[in-house]
Amino acid sequence: MLEIVVITVSDRAFRGEYEDLSGPKIRELILASDLSAKVTLTVVPDEREAIHTAIVDNLDKDFIFTTGGTGISSRDITPEVTQEICEKSLPGIDEFLRRESFKETPFAVLSSGFSGMKAKTMIINLPGSVKAVTLCTNLMLPILAHAKKMVEGGKH
Repeated sequence: MLEIVVITVSDRAFRGEYEDLSGPKIRELILASDLSAKVTLTVVPDEREAIHTAIVDNLDKDFIFTTGGTGISSRDITPEVTQEICEKSLPGIDEFLRRESFKETPFAVLSSGFSGMKAKTMIINLPGSVKAVTLCTNLMLPILAHAKKMVEGGKH
């Protein structure tokens, strides 16, 4: 069984000003897939310490998906915090998600999402919109089981 945490990074959702829809959408898509997975959700503000703590506190999971904070505003710092934590980058994931997202919207080039590894946990930054996380999660679903197998020392 895959253990996955979804961290929504949003000041407004954290303050309760609007309902987080992106995190629950990621969970819904994973649970509806053929993967055997346990998915937990958390919401944090766009604050370096909160993002860092949420990621570090979940490094016992197989995967951490973040949603939000990947744009170009001054508050969008999720990729930078993720990069500070990771020991290894996974640029192929970033390239794949941006390339496929670009087919939907040219604004995908403004996403600064980062993917990497810390110990045996894969951390993947996704954009914050429901449309974008739907696309990106569906792109990642076929990769997750194989990625876990590789992390555990399996062969291709």
